Amino acid sequence: MPAALVTGGGRGIGRAVAIRLARDGFDVAIGYRSDAEAAASAAAEIEAAGAAAVAFGADVADAHAAATLVGSAEEALGPLDAVILNAGITRDGLAVRMSAEDFSAVVDTNLTGAFHVARPALRGMLRRRRGSIVAVSSVVGLTGNVGQANYAAAKAGLIGLVRSLAREAGGRGVRVNAVAPGYVATDMTAVLSDEQRGAILGATPLGRLGEPDDVADACAFLCSAAASFMTGSVLAVDGGLAMGA
Repeated sequence: MPAALVTGGGRGIGRAVAIRLARDGFDVAIGYRSDAEAAASAAAEIEAAGAAAVAFGADVADAHAAATLVGSAEEALGPLDAVILNAGITRDGLAVRMSAEDFSAVVDTNLTGAFHVARPALRGMLRRRRGSIVAVSSVVGLTGNVGQANYAAAKAGLIGLVRSLAREAGGRGVRVNAVAPGYVATDMTAVLSDEQRGAILGATPLGRLGEPDDVADACAFLCSAAASFMTGSVLAVDGGLAMGA
């Protein structure tokens, strides 16, 4: 069976992607930073879908830990055919009040961490002349957002990273794309006030928050043969939110 690695795969969007890929026939490695229980639960659901599952704790902001994660995934499941760069954190606040540490922590995990995972994964994919990498960016990376200068900068940076890697790797049959979700019903959006939620829904033509499965479907498509002529693309999964930006 083909093998996939999903970082931040224990909860939210990452969990939905991992389970969807398992249903599509992938064995799946889950990378997680701290919630081992959630990762184990996701692995059990993957196994229930008939695929092999492993979970490894790693802070992708650390280059060595990220490389070890990729190596451990390949040792357990074989060569990686797909990698989903999903690990992310938020530390919101207005830019004039945001500490340097809060800015750096988000960029280090959400952007630099993606590079730390992509680099060792790409080495094997380039040798094998096949593979798909999908980075989970955000509509915020396209539009900006009040109180999220760090998050928006990291998610915008992911788009530049994806498009650069796509140019570097395309000649060897490796595709690199991104999805840009809008507001999705996860732990990160559960803290929104009714006023904030109302404003988001009012600006979203489809009139609802996304579900993790909406993003999982897009990631699965980009990893499939149906997207074989797509690389360097940014697939918006936002209910039309970015159109009004």
